[in-house]
Amino acid sequence: MKILVIEDSQHLRRSLIVGLSNLGFTVEATGDGSEGLNLALYNQFDIIILDLMLPNVDGMTLLKKIRQENVHSKVIILSARITVDDRVNGLLAGADDYIVKPFSFDELHARVISLHRRSEITHFTNVIKQGDFVLDTTQKTFSYQDKTIELTKNEFKIIEVIFSSNNNIVSTSQISEAVVGHFDELSKNCIEAHLSSVRRKSKQLGGLLPIKNKRGFGYMIES
Repeated sequence: MKILVIEDSQHLRRSLIVGLSNLGFTVEATGDGSEGLNLALYNQFDIIILDLMLPNVDGMTLLKKIRQENVHSKVIILSARITVDDRVNGLLAGADDYIVKPFSFDELHARVISLHRRSEITHFTNVIKQGDFVLDTTQKTFSYQDKTIELTKNEFKIIEVIFSSNNNIVSTSQISEAVVGHFDELSKNCIEAHLSSVRRKSKQLGGLLPIKNKRGFGYMIES
């Protein structure tokens, strides 16, 4: 397994390199966000261990960029930020796990193994079903009753965020941050415009998109 460590603390970075290497993993590491972004974009890693507080390019920006570029490496965030909002924003931005510092190396090792096992299981397909709608995040396809619905890149990302919410409400700011990396008042109208387009395409195939706008709160799957 090949792991990229992006951590600005030299002491922690060295500890992770030694610990992971001793377990038999191939490890590359950097303390710079810009260098980490280039390594992630132009090399193949099974796991990326990512600090959020990085020089030149911060961890959240790096994460959003690699997801926009369809880098499928599993990402574990290591951060001293402990609030629920911090963890939610990290996971919505594309992280697969979030570990709060300080942490146990044994716990990190267990989560690396768990993520890699999950990655092997879902290597060929990662499918989310909501009624007769099927979203395949590996093949980047969306369908209704086995009929493909052609989506733009941003339409697909919005549907992915909402379909992955486990039927919880997702705010417009969370959707916008995950899709384009920022939020402003224009984002609300843009999200609704994209969803209106997907609803129209679904209706043409006889489907009713199961996404409900909870005004003042955000969007959720409608049972």
